[in-house]
Amino acid sequence: MPKIASQAKRLRIYIGESDHWKRRSLYQAIVEKAKELDMAGATVFRGIVGYGANSRIHTASIVDLSSDLPILVEIIDSEDYVAKLLPFLDDMLEEGMVTIDDIEVIKYGHKPPKR
Repeated sequence: MPKIASQAKRLRIYIGESDHWKRRSLYQAIVEKAKELDMAGATVFRGIVGYGANSRIHTASIVDLSSDLPILVEIIDSEDYVAKLLPFLDDMLEEGMVTIDDIEVIKYGHKPPKR
């Protein structure tokens, strides 16, 4: 039985690909912490273009190939589990943006193992 009820929270963390924490990529450190906290799951998306608070455009264009593409880490879980991760994010993130919104989970599960 899934641990997520039909109502859940979506945590979105907007950072840059070149952001690091303790010598590891920040997005990898966030996913590992979410796994350690037994959260339902996490996905990392790499953007092709974007800008944030510093107004500098980060792009995957060949002309100005950036090594700092936009990264979005998305985690969906119960409010309690999301709350467990927030203190770590306060410590890990020097810049970026974190958002939380209410969502409704329609289905959550995994395929049974093959025999």
